[in-house]
Amino acid sequence: MSAHTEEQGSSLDTVKLIVALILLLAGIAGFYYFENWQGQSVSVLWRVLGLLAIVALAFVVALSSHSGKRLLGFMKDSRLEVRKMVWPTKAETIQTTLMVMVIVVILSIFLWGVDSLLGWGVKGLLGGGA
Repeated sequence: MSAHTEEQGSSLDTVKLIVALILLLAGIAGFYYFENWQGQSVSVLWRVLGLLAIVALAFVVALSSHSGKRLLGFMKDSRLEVRKMVWPTKAETIQTTLMVMVIVVILSIFLWGVDSLLGWGVKGLLGGGA
């Protein structure tokens, strides 16, 4: 009996996700359809607000499914993990950024030198230096 319940929940979840997808597609189609509706230009503001409302509705429908609830749980857990992280201080961030910049400059000069040396060697081998 519980397997039958899970099957119905699964098919209902599939229906919810399909409805959310149809809402998204209808919102996008409506955005372009109402660009020039009945010979009148509809304001972009109204079209964007309508699209956002339909996207929000599709989001709510998708989140009401089992997959959506799992996603919400994952997001809550992720937020808790981010709160546990120890972030570097401002001084550490500036010091690390400066170190990266210095290394980038040094490697750029080195690669420029290697490129110039190889270019000079190729020109010499092909007789372009004469």
